[in-house]
Amino acid sequence: MPTKPKPLVLIVEDETELANVISEHLEAAGMQTQVCNRCALAMRFLKHNFANILLLDLTLPDQNGFAFLEELKREDINIPTIFLTGNDSEISKVKGLELGADDYVTKPFSAPELVARIHAVLRRAEVAHDFNVTKNVKLTDAPFEFNTASVNPTSMEVTFPDGEIVNIGRKEIGILSYLHENPETIITRKNLIHSVWGIHADIRSRSLDQYIVKIRDLFKRKNAPLDNLKTIHGIGYQYEPLVRSNDAS
Repeated sequence: MPTKPKPLVLIVEDETELANVISEHLEAAGMQTQVCNRCALAMRFLKHNFANILLLDLTLPDQNGFAFLEELKREDINIPTIFLTGNDSEISKVKGLELGADDYVTKPFSAPELVARIHAVLRRAEVAHDFNVTKNVKLTDAPFEFNTASVNPTSMEVTFPDGEIVNIGRKEIGILSYLHENPETIITRKNLIHSVWGIHADIRSRSLDQYIVKIRDLFKRKNAPLDNLKTIHGIGYQYEPLVRSNDAS
């Protein structure tokens, strides 16, 4: 049976001794840790690496934790977050949770309590992601029209005009959805990858192109060629929806 990967915990704490103690306890509990003593360093790390959860001090030398969490959201870096702080005021707790934090732990705290809270947040995050088909599509999303076909994220199927229903993969649905939501727009390969796979995905442009080829081949086989999905050489793609006769009238 394959070993479950250890979750990576990013600890953003400028008190070196406390950060080291937290790191030791978490690693003893079967986790991996990365410590940053500044928000700028944590941002740099998250732009290039994946972490399962963020432990964030509220008061840091270069930026407060609230502002840093807001900056992460603006950068489209969504990571489960627990605030670690000596500020136990109700106003501060409410603000942290309203900004999107998953928990708020006040100092001093015990190592077993922190480990238990981390596990609880990770479990909730895992359940939430169960509804994700891709980063931009959820199983609960409504069906949408793409050219002459109907795409259903819930069943992961495409229904063609002849009535045939074909199962397709998650990434194909994510690509179709993003093209559908951004008609007549030149979409860069990088933007499409980040939107479907996520900002930290290690996906090459060639892999994306192969998914596009699969989508084109499927529609061509069903006599619904995607001539209106254009390749913009050196940039990406542009989808121009079909103009139906009732739309033009």
